[in-house]
Amino acid sequence: MLRLTLCAWIGLASGVLAQGNGRAQSEFPVATDAKLEQSGDTVRLTMALSRPVDVTASVLAGPDRVVIDMPSINFQVQPAAARKSAGFVGAYRFGLFTADKARIIIDLAQPAVVVRAESRPVRGGFGELVIELRRASRAEFQTAAAAASVRDPEASPRPVPAKPPGETRQTIVIDPGHGGIDPGAVVASIAEKAVVLAFGIKLKEQLEASGRYRVLMTRDDDRFVPLAERVRIARAAGADLFISIHADSLTQAQEVRGATVYTGSERATDAEAARLAAKENQADSVAGLDASEDMQDVAGILMDLAKRETRTFSAVFARNLVERLGGSVKMHKVPLRSAGFRVLSAPDVPSVLIELGYMSSPKDAELLNSPHWRAQAVDAVATAVEGYFVGARAPVGKAAENQR
Repeated sequence: MLRLTLCAWIGLASGVLAQGNGRAQSEFPVATDAKLEQSGDTVRLTMALSRPVDVTASVLAGPDRVVIDMPSINFQVQPAAARKSAGFVGAYRFGLFTADKARIIIDLAQPAVVVRAESRPVRGGFGELVIELRRASRAEFQTAAAAASVRDPEASPRPVPAKPPGETRQTIVIDPGHGGIDPGAVVASIAEKAVVLAFGIKLKEQLEASGRYRVLMTRDDDRFVPLAERVRIARAAGADLFISIHADSLTQAQEVRGATVYTGSERATDAEAARLAAKENQADSVAGLDASEDMQDVAGILMDLAKRETRTFSAVFARNLVERLGGSVKMHKVPLRSAGFRVLSAPDVPSVLIELGYMSSPKDAELLNSPHWRAQAVDAVATAVEGYFVGARAPVGKAAENQR
């Protein structure tokens, strides 16, 4: 029942909320009936479409994968289908990539090349997506990857509303992790991206209801947002506080559970924090981006992150969060940690990342899908926000504004 409640809530939100291009997801072509089949050295992925669409496909190395781009698609494909493997294909994933583009990523266990990528018309005005791959040598794959030179679809940065003249309220940016083609952790067909979006929307509503805060979200629907773009939104908004929301999964330790609060740091507090940061920092790669292009910028941001003032304010809020959350929800045995999360790298915005719990824990999964638990946790976070601004009074985001 709890699972159905969450799914119904998310379905309603994604159906009503308009995409950035002004269309609701219900207006997009629909994809269903995905099949992944192997025949000798060939693997074929097919999906039924409500109408034909334009398709482009390329291969990308590091890690090896196939990137298929199309116009926006309403994927009505069960997540479990994407976890199936066939021959040299380990798995695939799908979802919105930008406001007007959808993407499918096929993970390769061995080198392969694309021999067919099309959306062909079928009887009744419907369409069928056909992606056919052939096993290849490493040299042939590298040649194809170099020739394809996959680049991100051209898209203007998401507009960030300017602060109105005379606005005196603190600005808070809420960042629901993952989204679109990047589902995050998936347990029993429930994706992390849906859990944290539900939490983020509820938190925004509660903070705004107080009348004391101007609240923005990095995403308010099921779309992919690159890590650097999440940071840019916070800085462009002149944020006084950035809160990133996640829900981790540990396949080998179902007994591990509880919420954890992280701050950004060049050096992780422990091995588990380092593992999680490395995992979350791969979000762009999961979506088919070549993250190596912005490594120099990231390095510079991480250098700036060493500014003591920003780290101090982040730590103050993190401790406040642990205290408030601990009074309402189960906390991890080590509830306060730090690591090199790229999403926490804004040099002038106090930032934290909240892991609400572990979706791999049956008990945590039940709570994460519970409206009652969500309301308790949201109330605790909102109380921590209020306590932080009462105590901090002059967040670093404001002090650094004139230095930009």
